[in-house]
Parts: sequence; structure tokens; C-alpha cells
Amino acid sequence: MFTQLPLIILLLPLLAFILLIFFGKRLPRQGDWLATGLMTLTLFLSLILLVVKLGTQPAETISSSFNWAIVGSQVIGFGIMIDNLAAVMLVVVTLVSTLVHYFSMGYMKDDTRYSRYFAYLGLFSFSMLGIVLTNNILLMYVFWELVGVSSYLLIGHWYEKKTASNAANKAFIVNRIGDFGMFVGIMILFLSYSTFAFEAIFESISAGQLPFGSEGWLTAAGILIFCGAIGKSAQFPLHVWLPDAMEGPTPVSALIHAATMVAAGVYLVARVFPMLTADALLVIAYIGAITALIAATIAITQFDIKKVLAYSTISQLGYMIMALGVGAYTAGFMHLVTHAAFKAGLFLGAGSVIYGMHAALHKLHNHHTDAQDIRNMGGLKSKMPLTYWTFLIFTLAISGIPLTSGFLSKDEILAGTLAFSTLNGHWLLPLTGFLVAGLTAFYMFRLLILTFHGKPANDQVYSGVSESPKVMTIPLIILAGLSLFFFYSFNPFGATSGWFYGAIERPESMVPLILQPAAYPVFYEAVSSVHTLAMILSIIIAGGGVVFALAVYHWKKVSADALAKRAGLLYTGSVNKWYFDEFYDAAFVNGTHGLMKMLRWFDENIIDGIVNGSALITKVLSRISGWIDNNVVDGLVNGTATTANKAGGLLSHVQTGKVQTYLVYVIFSFLVLFVLFL
Repeated sequence: MFTQLPLIILLLPLLAFILLIFFGKRLPRQGDWLATGLMTLTLFLSLILLVVKLGTQPAETISSSFNWAIVGSQVIGFGIMIDNLAAVMLVVVTLVSTLVHYFSMGYMKDDTRYSRYFAYLGLFSFSMLGIVLTNNILLMYVFWELVGVSSYLLIGHWYEKKTASNAANKAFIVNRIGDFGMFVGIMILFLSYSTFAFEAIFESISAGQLPFGSEGWLTAAGILIFCGAIGKSAQFPLHVWLPDAMEGPTPVSALIHAATMVAAGVYLVARVFPMLTADALLVIAYIGAITALIAATIAITQFDIKKVLAYSTISQLGYMIMALGVGAYTAGFMHLVTHAAFKAGLFLGAGSVIYGMHAALHKLHNHHTDAQDIRNMGGLKSKMPLTYWTFLIFTLAISGIPLTSGFLSKDEILAGTLAFSTLNGHWLLPLTGFLVAGLTAFYMFRLLILTFHGKPANDQVYSGVSESPKVMTIPLIILAGLSLFFFYSFNPFGATSGWFYGAIERPESMVPLILQPAAYPVFYEAVSSVHTLAMILSIIIAGGGVVFALAVYHWKKVSADALAKRAGLLYTGSVNKWYFDEFYDAAFVNGTHGLMKMLRWFDENIIDGIVNGSALITKVLSRISGWIDNNVVDGLVNGTATTANKAGGLLSHVQTGKVQTYLVYVIFSFLVLFVLFL
């Protein structure tokens, strides 16, 4: 079962892609029912696999492989590996993908490339499942690149829009930077261990075999592989592609940029966790913290509903990466799972709002009002009650309010960072974590209030808004249920007592402890000792963020414009996303253009000058050689011929052919000689 069922789960979305890409337009409803049905079956099989795995072999890693390619003396295998980490991730990917399929049947129903859209969803799901299931890092890299290709196709689905095609290109190119580092890290491992298999690499490291005999090389390999996560999970400094990717359809934002593709980087770090040294983990922790803070400070000033959620995604991914970096392995992965539900719900909820706004604007023939700008909304609570109440649950979850899944996972992350700082003195990490928790609660309730509460910005538009169809609201209800605490733990204030912490292995059983920042038994004792403090602080800080958002945007006790003026340069920097895009344009895009201009000048003036100069010299020498040939060489040849011809002409007068004449010449010659020699 553990060898056949995962392959079926992997291949079903690929089958949907193949059928729809070739026959989609010929099928009823352009094949949306086929893609959605196969994805639903994939989810059902993934749930069976998870239940059987946790019920029968919870502590075992099941792996099978066969030879895929032979390069010289090296055999490269293709295999499936199922542990609890993979089994849980399978359900996350297939659940979100299935709900996005159903939501898209309503949201994308009038799209001109409807069947192609569902085909690309299948390709993406196949690629993502391949990352989860593979047992070696080379095949993970192959599926990693397939995810990049399929995300490029989905982001640029409306490629006739210049902004969408540019966003697809930007996502693809920026991810290649991180992927190059990942490939170099993979090659370091292969040259050291002559294998790509995860288990074989981890066993070698546990036995004390380090790349080229140095822990420094192992640290370098870990950080380079993490570069792949920096790209896919939009971590600083490669975070700039994800907000632009919101140009794609909103269900794509929910699938790719909330729950699956961007989570692939976090999954990668969790998968290679046993090989990460203390130094590599510290780098990872600080990259995560910086990312979480930068994105949160940008989200508080944005007005595009999808852009706010995009920066929120980047911030939450930073949280997960920071958790893994400090050693809170299970908490970081748990936040990946809980975040998948409430962030997919937030994006689909945003899609429901945008759908309603577009419908109202279409009735009014209003093509000038931005349907995604929250300043054009307001008061939608009464018009879209299902969307509002589910959106509220998602907002509470991401803000870390008790009784939600987000509270459980975020509380454990904050406790982990606090414990890490008590052991190692890195106090910036928990300070950043708690600050970001407050900012998250503030900007999410700001979004909720400006969208659903208060007075409508435009009464005519407001009157035309209505609730989305059931095919779009039912996925929201399911995700809202999954955002509550009892799906993960029956204790609303303790994640460690739930099934999740029992299912996901703690690192001390799988990691060579000498390479880690602290012995894990000591680390988890520290986590237990600071858990209550972290929980109280997180509730107070999140509550403070909520109250401050209400004071500014709901009760109007504080003026938002006055706050913006008082913040000055900080507000300007936040609105302009800290000028990262401008800096990258100046330093890299314009720098590349400048370099190309220099190379063009060098080519035209130096290289072409040498070539053209050589041609000119050759031409001059050829003319001189031609003149010499025509006038000297040919002159000598022709002069000799002329002289011979004239001599022959003169002799022709002597050669008469008469014997008498010859006798006279002989006698005359004899007389001359006689006179000369006498």
C-alpha cells in the first residue's frame, strides 16, 4: 500500500493535466468536473494514507526506489519516501488544491482559457506532490523546477495584461537565483557522499562523515540548499516576486502563494533538517526574523487587499523559517499546516469580495474603480455575511487569538524563540517575533474593518454587491472550521498535547546533536519553562494590536492620517515597500543594462574595430599585391614575351630558307672572323 498508493496520488493530477491540455475544450464544461473530481479523489486517498500511516506505522519511514538513470558508475534512483512529515504534507497540498478547484469553478467560469487554467492546476499539484513524496534531493530539485514552471504559467494566465506577464517573468527569474544556490549545495552533497538519497546522506552525517572532512563545508551545503527556500518561500532578499504574483487569478494566489508553493521552502528546510549545522540554523533563524519584520511593516500601509495578504504571507513564512532555525521544528511545521488553512481561506475570502465588487461594477459599467482597493469597499458585512464571518475567523487565527489554530502554532514558535534566546543569548529573535505578532493583529484587523465595517465608500457599488455562489462559499466554511483549535489539539492552550505533536517527530531522535545549537532535551525543557510566559505575552500583544486597529479604523479615536504624518519617513518607506524594487532595478536591472551597453560599445568599437581594421589592412595589402602583380610580375612576364617576340621577328628576316643566302652569311662571317683574328 505504501508503495502503490503514493504513486497513484502523485499521478492523478498529472492525468488531469494531460487530459485537459489535449482534450479540455472538447469535454463538457471544458473538463472542470474531471480535474476537480480527480483532485477530490487524490485528497481522499491522501487522507487514507495519513490515517493508515499514523495508525499502523507511526514511527517508521517507508521508502522504496528503483534505478532511474546510470551516469558513468553512478546509479541515480527514483523513489518514494513516506514518513509522518510527508503524510501530513500530502493532505495539506491536496486539501487546499481541491478546495481551490471547487472555488475556481465559480470564480473563473467565464474565463477564455478555462480548460487550460484547470490543466495548469493539475500540473502544479503534480509538481508539488512530487516534492513531498520523493526520497532523494535530486528528484526533489526536478519537481522543484516543475513547480517553478507551473507557477509561471498560472501567474501569467492572463498574459495579455502586461503586469501579469511581467509578474510571471519576475517570479521565474528571481526563483532561479535561489535555485542556483540550491543546485550547488546538492552537488556538494553528491561529491561528498556519491548519493542523492536523503536517508543515506543523513546516515553518513550521523556516522561523522562530513563533506570534504569539514563541518564548514556541511554548513555551506546547508545554507546553499536553503537558498532554494529563500527563493520559493519569498525570504529576504528574494521576497520581491511574491507581491507582484498577485496579478494572477485570486484562486491561484490561494493555492500557490499561501499554502503550497511558498510552503515548499519551509518543507525543504524541515526535510533536510538533520544535516543543518548550528551555524546554518542560526543564519536561517535570522533570515526568517528579518523577513517576518520587513513584510509586516510593509503590510500595515498597503491598500490592495491581495497585496496586504501577500506581505502577510511573506511575514508568516518568515515566522516558520525562524522557528526551524531556532530548533522549534514541530512548531514551525505546525504553523505551515495551520497557516495553509487560514491563509488559503483569506485569499479565497478576498477572491469572494473581489468577485462581488467586479459584478457590481460591471452592472454599473464602471471600469475605473479598483475592485481590489479596500478604500473602495466598506460595509460589506451585511451584503456578504458568509464571506465576512469566515474572513473574521481567518483573521483571528492569523492574529494568534485563543481558540484558533494559529494561536496554538504561533504560541509554540514564540516559546521556541524565547527558549533559544535564554540558552544562546540571541534576544533579537524573540523580540522580533513578539513585535511581528502585534503588527500582524493590527494590519489584519485594519483590513477586516476597512473591507467589511463602516460606511460604504460608494453607495451605488455597494447596492450591487451580493454574496458569492455556494461553490465559492462552501470552501470558505470548510477552511474556517480547519482554522479552529480542536482539529489539532483538544487543549486550546497547549499544542503539545494534540495529535500533531505526537505525529511529527522531534529532532532529538533524528539529528546528530553535536551539530545543533543545543542538546534538544535541554531545549525542550527551556521551552516548557517559558511556555506560559510566552503565551501570556502573545495574547497581550496580539490583543493590543487588535484594539489599536479598532481605535484607528473603527472607533476613529486616532487619526490614521495623523499617524502617517507623525511617522514621516517610516510611513513613506513602508508605503513604498522600503524601495526594494527600486534598489534592485537600479542595482541589478539598470546595472545589467549598463553592463550590456558597455559590452556593446566594446564589441562595436574594440572587437569590431580589430575585425574591421584587420579587414582594411588586408584590403590595402591586397591592392598593393594586385598592383605588383599587374605591373611588376605581369610586366616582367609580358616584357620577356615581347622581347622574345621581337627577337624572333628580327631573326625571321635572316631565316629566308634560301641556300644562296646562307652561303653568303657564312662567307661574310668567315671574312669578319678572319679580319678580327688576323
